[in-house]
Amino acid sequence: MTVFQALVLGAIQGIAEFLPISSSAHLILTRFFFGWPDPGLAFDVALHVGTLVGVVTYFWSELTSLLLAGFTQPRSQEGRLFWYIIAASIPGGLFGVTLEEQAQTVFRTPALIAATLTLMGIGLWASDRWGRKKRGLKEINIWDTFLVGFSQALAIIPGVSRSGITMTAGLLGGLTREAAARFSFLLSVPIIAGAAFWELRHISWRHIDLAFAGGVFTSALLGFLAIKFLLRYLRRGSFGVFAWYRLLLAGIILLVLAWRK
Repeated sequence: MTVFQALVLGAIQGIAEFLPISSSAHLILTRFFFGWPDPGLAFDVALHVGTLVGVVTYFWSELTSLLLAGFTQPRSQEGRLFWYIIAASIPGGLFGVTLEEQAQTVFRTPALIAATLTLMGIGLWASDRWGRKKRGLKEINIWDTFLVGFSQALAIIPGVSRSGITMTAGLLGGLTREAAARFSFLLSVPIIAGAAFWELRHISWRHIDLAFAGGVFTSALLGFLAIKFLLRYLRRGSFGVFAWYRLLLAGIILLVLAWRK
Protein backbone atom coordinates (compact mmCIF):
# COMPACT_ATOMS: atom_id res chain seq x y z
CA MET A 1 0.00 0.00 0.00
CA THR A 2 1.36 3.40 -1.00
CA VAL A 3 1.22 6.53 1.14
CA PHE A 4 -1.30 8.01 -1.30
CA GLN A 5 -3.60 5.01 -0.94
CA ALA A 6 -3.31 5.16 2.85
CA LEU A 7 -4.23 8.86 2.89
CA VAL A 8 -7.22 8.29 0.62
CA LEU A 9 -8.49 5.40 2.74
CA GLY A 10 -7.94 7.44 5.90
CA ALA A 11 -9.95 10.32 4.45
CA ILE A 12 -12.76 7.98 3.41
CA GLN A 13 -12.88 6.38 6.86
CA GLY A 14 -12.90 9.72 8.65
CA ILE A 15 -15.70 11.17 6.55
CA ALA A 16 -17.87 8.10 6.10
CA GLU A 17 -17.68 6.90 9.71
CA PHE A 18 -19.78 9.83 10.90
CA LEU A 19 -21.92 10.55 7.86
CA PRO A 20 -24.75 8.01 7.42
CA ILE A 21 -23.20 6.37 4.36
CA SER A 22 -21.12 3.44 5.79
CA SER A 23 -17.35 3.72 6.15
CA SER A 24 -16.77 -0.05 5.87
CA ALA A 25 -18.68 -0.15 2.58
CA HIS A 26 -16.66 2.75 1.17
CA LEU A 27 -13.34 1.19 2.17
CA ILE A 28 -14.30 -2.10 0.54
CA LEU A 29 -15.67 -0.41 -2.59
CA THR A 30 -12.60 1.79 -3.05
CA ARG A 31 -10.44 -1.32 -3.22
CA PHE A 32 -13.01 -3.03 -5.44
CA PHE A 33 -13.32 -0.15 -7.94
CA PHE A 34 -9.60 0.65 -8.22
CA GLY A 35 -8.09 -2.78 -7.64
CA TRP A 36 -6.08 -1.63 -4.64
CA PRO A 37 -4.59 -4.25 -2.32
CA ASP A 38 -6.26 -5.01 1.00
CA PRO A 39 -3.87 -3.56 3.61
CA GLY A 40 -5.19 -5.98 6.21
CA LEU A 41 -7.08 -5.90 9.45
CA ALA A 42 -4.35 -4.01 11.31
CA PHE A 43 -4.74 -0.97 9.06
CA ASP A 44 -8.54 -1.02 9.28
CA VAL A 45 -8.31 -1.09 13.08
CA ALA A 46 -5.84 1.81 13.00
CA LEU A 47 -8.23 3.89 10.88
CA HIS A 48 -10.95 3.31 13.47
CA VAL A 49 -8.56 4.47 16.18
CA GLY A 50 -8.14 7.63 14.10
CA THR A 51 -11.89 8.26 14.02
CA LEU A 52 -12.01 7.55 17.75
CA VAL A 53 -9.45 10.31 18.30
CA GLY A 54 -11.57 12.63 16.14
CA VAL A 55 -14.83 12.09 18.02
CA VAL A 56 -13.22 12.18 21.47
CA THR A 57 -11.47 15.44 20.58
CA TYR A 58 -14.70 17.03 19.37
CA PHE A 59 -16.78 15.92 22.37
CA TRP A 60 -14.03 16.01 24.99
CA SER A 61 -15.72 18.35 27.46
CA GLU A 62 -19.11 16.67 27.02
CA LEU A 63 -17.63 13.18 27.43
CA THR A 64 -15.73 14.06 30.58
CA SER A 65 -18.85 15.64 32.03
CA LEU A 66 -20.92 12.55 31.22
CA LEU A 67 -18.29 10.23 32.68
CA LEU A 68 -18.10 12.20 35.91
CA ALA A 69 -21.88 12.37 36.23
CA GLY A 70 -22.25 8.68 35.48
CA PHE A 71 -20.23 7.69 38.53
CA THR A 72 -20.99 10.52 40.92
CA GLN A 73 -24.59 11.44 40.02
CA PRO A 74 -26.06 8.43 38.17
CA ARG A 75 -29.64 9.65 38.72
CA SER A 76 -28.99 13.04 37.17
CA GLN A 77 -29.83 13.80 33.54
CA GLU A 78 -26.20 13.50 32.45
CA GLY A 79 -25.65 10.46 34.65
CA ARG A 80 -28.57 8.60 33.07
CA LEU A 81 -27.39 9.53 29.57
CA PHE A 82 -23.94 8.09 30.35
CA TRP A 83 -25.42 4.73 31.37
CA TYR A 84 -27.82 4.77 28.42
CA ILE A 85 -24.80 5.09 26.12
CA ILE A 86 -23.05 2.17 27.84
CA ALA A 87 -26.19 0.01 27.70
CA ALA A 88 -26.81 0.82 24.02
CA SER A 89 -23.26 -0.29 23.17
CA ILE A 90 -23.66 -3.82 24.51
CA PRO A 91 -25.69 -5.38 21.64
CA GLY A 92 -23.28 -4.05 19.02
CA GLY A 93 -20.28 -5.37 20.95
CA LEU A 94 -21.82 -8.84 21.33
CA PHE A 95 -22.74 -9.06 17.66
CA GLY A 96 -19.29 -7.83 16.65
CA VAL A 97 -17.51 -10.55 18.62
CA THR A 98 -19.94 -13.28 17.56
CA LEU A 99 -19.96 -12.44 13.85
CA GLU A 100 -16.34 -11.28 13.51
CA GLU A 101 -15.43 -13.95 10.93
CA GLN A 102 -18.48 -13.27 8.75
CA ALA A 103 -17.83 -9.53 8.93
CA GLN A 104 -14.41 -10.08 7.40
CA THR A 105 -15.57 -12.53 4.68
CA VAL A 106 -19.13 -13.16 3.49
CA PHE A 107 -20.49 -9.74 4.50
CA ARG A 108 -17.97 -7.90 2.32
CA THR A 109 -19.35 -8.68 -1.15
CA PRO A 110 -20.25 -5.73 -3.41
CA ALA A 111 -23.69 -7.19 -4.22
CA LEU A 112 -24.62 -7.38 -0.53
CA ILE A 113 -23.31 -3.86 0.01
CA ALA A 114 -25.51 -2.58 -2.84
CA ALA A 115 -28.53 -4.19 -1.17
CA THR A 116 -27.80 -2.78 2.30
CA LEU A 117 -27.05 0.68 0.90
CA THR A 118 -30.44 0.63 -0.82
CA LEU A 119 -32.49 -0.69 2.10
CA MET A 120 -30.91 1.65 4.63
CA GLY A 121 -31.17 4.57 2.23
CA ILE A 122 -34.92 4.02 2.01
CA GLY A 123 -35.13 3.58 5.80
CA LEU A 124 -33.18 6.77 6.45
CA TRP A 125 -35.32 8.76 4.04
CA ALA A 126 -38.59 7.42 5.49
CA SER A 127 -37.60 8.04 9.12
CA ASP A 128 -36.42 11.55 8.27
CA ARG A 129 -39.63 12.33 6.42
CA TRP A 130 -42.15 10.86 8.86
CA GLY A 131 -40.34 10.89 12.22
CA ARG A 132 -41.86 13.30 14.74
CA LYS A 133 -38.52 15.03 15.41
CA LYS A 134 -39.71 16.71 18.62
CA ARG A 135 -37.41 15.38 21.37
CA GLY A 136 -33.92 16.59 22.20
CA LEU A 137 -30.90 14.77 23.61
CA LYS A 138 -31.98 15.51 27.19
CA GLU A 139 -35.22 13.61 26.61
CA ILE A 140 -33.63 10.29 25.63
CA ASN A 141 -35.05 7.40 27.66
CA ILE A 142 -34.49 3.68 28.17
CA TRP A 143 -36.69 2.79 25.19
CA ASP A 144 -34.51 4.90 22.89
CA THR A 145 -31.54 3.04 24.33
CA PHE A 146 -32.98 -0.36 23.41
CA LEU A 147 -34.07 0.75 19.95
CA VAL A 148 -30.79 2.44 19.03
CA GLY A 149 -28.64 -0.18 20.75
CA PHE A 150 -30.13 -3.17 18.99
CA SER A 151 -30.23 -1.37 15.65
CA GLN A 152 -26.52 -0.64 16.01
CA ALA A 153 -25.82 -4.37 16.14
CA LEU A 154 -26.82 -4.61 12.46
CA ALA A 155 -24.05 -2.20 11.50
CA ILE A 156 -21.58 -5.08 11.41
CA ILE A 157 -22.88 -5.63 7.87
CA PRO A 158 -21.06 -3.24 5.47
CA GLY A 159 -23.44 -0.80 3.83
CA VAL A 160 -25.77 -0.57 6.82
CA SER A 161 -23.65 2.17 8.48
CA ARG A 162 -23.37 2.44 12.25
CA SER A 163 -24.12 6.14 12.20
CA GLY A 164 -26.84 5.68 9.59
CA ILE A 165 -28.82 3.04 11.45
CA THR A 166 -28.49 4.69 14.85
CA MET A 167 -29.63 8.03 13.44
CA THR A 168 -32.51 6.29 11.68
CA ALA A 169 -33.54 4.58 14.92
CA GLY A 170 -33.30 7.89 16.77
CA LEU A 171 -35.54 9.59 14.22
CA LEU A 172 -38.07 6.75 14.45
CA GLY A 173 -38.09 7.27 18.20
CA GLY A 174 -39.03 10.93 17.74
CA LEU A 175 -35.64 12.58 18.25
CA THR A 176 -34.75 15.70 16.32
CA ARG A 177 -32.21 15.34 13.55
CA GLU A 178 -29.48 17.01 15.57
CA ALA A 179 -30.27 15.00 18.71
CA ALA A 180 -30.23 11.72 16.75
CA ALA A 181 -26.85 12.63 15.24
CA ARG A 182 -25.35 13.76 18.54
CA PHE A 183 -26.52 10.60 20.33
CA SER A 184 -25.04 8.54 17.49
CA PHE A 185 -21.70 10.32 17.79
CA LEU A 186 -21.53 9.88 21.57
CA LEU A 187 -22.52 6.23 21.14
CA SER A 188 -19.65 5.75 18.70
CA VAL A 189 -17.02 6.24 21.42
CA PRO A 190 -17.49 3.00 23.39
CA ILE A 191 -18.28 0.86 20.33
CA ILE A 192 -15.28 2.07 18.30
CA ALA A 193 -13.00 1.91 21.33
CA GLY A 194 -14.17 -1.60 22.15
CA ALA A 195 -13.72 -2.83 18.57
CA ALA A 196 -10.27 -1.24 18.31
CA PHE A 197 -8.99 -2.68 21.57
CA TRP A 198 -10.44 -6.09 20.69
CA GLU A 199 -8.49 -6.14 17.43
CA LEU A 200 -5.27 -4.59 18.80
CA ARG A 201 -4.01 -8.12 19.38
CA HIS A 202 -3.40 -8.29 15.61
CA ILE A 203 -1.17 -5.20 15.54
CA SER A 204 2.56 -5.07 16.22
CA TRP A 205 5.11 -2.28 15.86
CA ARG A 206 6.24 -3.68 12.51
CA HIS A 207 2.90 -2.56 11.00
CA ILE A 208 3.61 1.11 11.70
CA ASP A 209 5.21 3.08 8.86
CA LEU A 210 4.61 6.40 7.10
CA ALA A 211 1.55 5.14 5.22
CA PHE A 212 0.08 3.68 8.40
CA ALA A 213 0.60 6.88 10.41
CA GLY A 214 -0.67 9.08 7.57
CA GLY A 215 -3.89 7.09 7.28
CA VAL A 216 -4.55 7.35 11.01
CA PHE A 217 -3.91 11.12 11.09
CA THR A 218 -6.14 11.74 8.06
CA SER A 219 -8.90 9.62 9.55
CA ALA A 220 -8.79 11.58 12.82
CA LEU A 221 -8.74 15.00 11.14
CA LEU A 222 -11.50 14.29 8.61
CA GLY A 223 -13.59 12.54 11.25
CA PHE A 224 -13.47 15.65 13.43
CA LEU A 225 -14.46 17.86 10.50
CA ALA A 226 -17.25 15.48 9.40
CA ILE A 227 -18.86 15.67 12.85
CA LYS A 228 -18.64 19.45 12.86
CA PHE A 229 -20.12 19.66 9.37
CA LEU A 230 -23.05 17.31 10.00
CA LEU A 231 -24.16 18.90 13.26
CA ARG A 232 -24.19 22.33 11.60
CA TYR A 233 -25.88 21.04 8.45
CA LEU A 234 -28.69 19.32 10.36
CA ARG A 235 -29.80 22.56 12.01
CA ARG A 236 -31.55 23.33 8.74
CA GLY A 237 -30.89 20.45 6.35
CA SER A 238 -32.35 16.94 6.17
CA PHE A 239 -30.93 13.43 5.77
CA GLY A 240 -32.49 13.18 2.32
CA VAL A 241 -29.26 13.98 0.48
CA PHE A 242 -27.50 11.06 2.18
CA ALA A 243 -30.37 8.70 1.36
CA TRP A 244 -30.20 9.65 -2.32
CA TYR A 245 -26.41 9.30 -2.28
CA ARG A 246 -26.74 5.75 -0.94
CA LEU A 247 -29.17 4.83 -3.71
CA LEU A 248 -26.89 6.34 -6.36
CA LEU A 249 -23.87 4.45 -5.05
CA ALA A 250 -25.83 1.19 -5.00
CA GLY A 251 -26.75 1.75 -8.65
CA ILE A 252 -23.09 2.36 -9.56
CA ILE A 253 -22.09 -0.88 -7.83
CA LEU A 254 -24.65 -2.86 -9.82
CA LEU A 255 -23.49 -1.25 -13.08
CA VAL A 256 -19.85 -2.11 -12.34
CA LEU A 257 -20.76 -5.69 -11.45
CA ALA A 258 -22.71 -6.05 -14.67
CA TRP A 259 -19.85 -4.50 -16.69
CA ARG A 260 -17.27 -6.88 -15.23
CA LYS A 261 -19.27 -10.05 -15.92
